[in-house]
Amino acid sequence: QVQVMESGGGPAKTGESLLLTCTASGCSSSGCARGWFRRAPGKRREWVAGFDWRSGRAYVDISVKDRFTVSGDNDRNVVYLQMDNLRPEDTAVYFCAATARSGCGDCMGPYEFQYWGQGTQVTVST
Repeated sequence: QVQVMESGGGPAKTGESLLLTCTASGCSSSGCARGWFRRAPGKRREWVAGFDWRSGRAYVDISVKDRFTVSGDNDRNVVYLQMDNLRPEDTAVYFCAATARSGCGDCMGPYEFQYWGQGTQVTVST
């Protein structure tokens, strides 16, 4: 059983940065591919980024690609979401999701991932 946990959310001002961390326990030695999603107040959940552990390939939604970076640390078995130049519209609950597979295709669809964290709140104010 894979268990997922996010950390690193919190308040931020416009233009500031936050680093979210996704830890997944119970993965095989090949690692767990992961995705980042967010749900803003009154909006649907949307995909933000993904990390294919097998290929090391990172995917980021075009709407945030110039500000967000996703990366993985093999030694620590964590995936990071670096969020720079934050805006109020980035305010949302951010979820990390994982699959027991090391690969996740384009890592965009929620159906790729079977295990979800509880989410971490990011609040950006002016």
